[in-house]
Amino acid sequence: MRPELSDCEVKPHYLGHRDRLRARLLERGAESLADYELMELVLFAAIPQRDVKPLAKELIDKFGSFADAVAAPAERLKQFKWLKERGIAQLKIVEAAAVRLARTRVVGKPVLSSWNALLDYCAAAMARAPEEEFRVLFLDRKNVLIQDKVMNRGTVDHAPVYPREIVKLALELSASALILVHNHPSGDPTPSRADIEMTREVVEAARALRVAVHDHLVIGRNGTASFKALGLL
Repeated sequence: MRPELSDCEVKPHYLGHRDRLRARLLERGAESLADYELMELVLFAAIPQRDVKPLAKELIDKFGSFADAVAAPAERLKQFKWLKERGIAQLKIVEAAAVRLARTRVVGKPVLSSWNALLDYCAAAMARAPEEEFRVLFLDRKNVLIQDKVMNRGTVDHAPVYPREIVKLALELSASALILVHNHPSGDPTPSRADIEMTREVVEAARALRVAVHDHLVIGRNGTASFKALGLL
């Protein structure tokens, strides 16, 4: 008779599961995977000797989706017992890769003719940020992105904006146009009264130097608001 395998020789059940998930990803694509299964694939490299399915499901249940879990602040991720520093780093690598990939679809191209790519990039970079962030996209005469500059970060509902600083940098970069972008951590992209007043101040300061403001985008998890589309610009 064939001798029974000892406990140390038995192949853990989750290893075969990992192989099957990898095979499904390569053969059928990411759309064939549930959010928790995609999260498992991300966690495999960081947690090689433990079944990560329970942790993956816990992360998705807590944050609501794969994207929200990957973009969650590190401090909140530290609350999960088995995630540890390596696991958190793995999630942040995925988040950074998503933002950089989205950015490559914008850089070097006329922004106004790549509008959907621009919206995707802004959403990837800002929609799930825990604090308000204000950035300016500086464009040349052909509306090609010269620089994407985060001008300020603030609290959960406010990031101070200084029109003079924006106009000064526009002159230094020889920019011909701007697109203002900021996020609402609440998730609701509806412009506030303060947003509207601040935009008017920037537009006036830029107009004096013949720099156009094409739009002001407000990014939220629930969508994006365009000042131009809303008739506010």
